[in-house]
Amino acid sequence: MTEKEYLEHGRYIWQHYVPKSGQSEFVQGELLRAIEKLRDEAHRNGNINFNEKCHRILISYLREKLTDEHLFDNATIKKINKDLDRLSIEDQPYTYDDIYDRIDNRIVDWYLYYGNDIKHETNTDLYC
Repeated sequence: MTEKEYLEHGRYIWQHYVPKSGQSEFVQGELLRAIEKLRDEAHRNGNINFNEKCHRILISYLREKLTDEHLFDNATIKKINKDLDRLSIEDQPYTYDDIYDRIDNRIVDWYLYYGNDIKHETNTDLYC
């Protein structure tokens, strides 16, 4: 798939599955909301507000869903884990777009593989 196609699918997910506030009802929306919250925190705030009840939970959620052996090969899973490890370094905000864009693309892959109606269970411990 081309980068343009990934971007188009990502826009579709954002427009249809990411609410204006709060958690998404669907996994693909929550995954995209998670990576974009991490990007925003690093870019806009330099991770000054990075915390356990938000950003750490979002990274764990991304890792849980995107390290799917049914969907991705071992090399891709290793890269996803490495990227999420890098985003986890609280005192070293990652302000380039490459990692976030790669994760966005894996979210699109997840969405295309699993489809539309995978419900997200609200995480009552998540505060962001």
